[in-house]
Amino acid sequence: MNEKINQYLNGVFAPYDGVKSVAELKADLLADLQERFRELKAEGKDDETAFEMTIDSIGDIEQTVQDVANLSRSLERQVLTNFSASNLPESDFAGVTAQKGKFDASALHDSNFSGADLTGSSFKASDVAKANFDGTNLTDCNFYSVDLTGASFKKTILMRTEFSTSELSEAKFTDVKLVNTKLNMTDLTKTVFENCTFNGVDFKYCDMRGLCLDGFSFIGVKFENTSLNEATFKGATLRNVSFLAPFTWTTWSKKHLRALKTINFDGAMMDKLTYATLKGLGVDLSNVTVI
Repeated sequence: MNEKINQYLNGVFAPYDGVKSVAELKADLLADLQERFRELKAEGKDDETAFEMTIDSIGDIEQTVQDVANLSRSLERQVLTNFSASNLPESDFAGVTAQKGKFDASALHDSNFSGADLTGSSFKASDVAKANFDGTNLTDCNFYSVDLTGASFKKTILMRTEFSTSELSEAKFTDVKLVNTKLNMTDLTKTVFENCTFNGVDFKYCDMRGLCLDGFSFIGVKFENTSLNEATFKGATLRNVSFLAPFTWTTWSKKHLRALKTINFDGAMMDKLTYATLKGLGVDLSNVTVI
């Protein structure tokens, strides 16, 4: 009869074969059922009655097993996507799916993330210099205080991605659409942008002095307290773009206004509101087309 109990449990647990926690539950349950069966037999029950009462005593075991399996698999997925405080330079993550992955405080320089889905992942305080993010989905990712020197972002998905106080020297963004992306307190003077569009992007306290942004499209973009001395927007398209200055008329705000006047907008196209704002600040827009 013990074999019959074992066969019954094998049928219940078959869909979850290989899940460690479920296997442990099965072993414990088998021992308990065998003990229960022996107790019922000692009370004078025949084999069939004792078996039925033994099985009935465990209730809705199938739902319990399913819940345990789901929890176990969820925990296993978390382990597989948590690489925090790891030493993994030159790692191959190409094409992987690691949504909400944790790559914080890790050494990941020269690693390959091309084509991966890293939606919702975090790279706080990590060394990701010269990493390859070509074609990677970085939606909702957080790069806070990250070394991204020389990293490659070609056709990368950057939606609601945030770069804060990170090193982006010689990082290269090619054929990228930045959508609702935030760049905070970051030096972009040596960052390379090629064939990019900026939609709903916020630049806050960034250094963009001398940056070439010629021919790009800027829609709903904010440059808040950002240094743009000698930057060029030649041939660019600007719609609803804000060059926010400090509210008070301080030495810093005067410096900000002087910096705006050094920007080259030759051949740019602007909507009426952007044009009027810059014109009111005394910026030279003599070669700008209003759209």
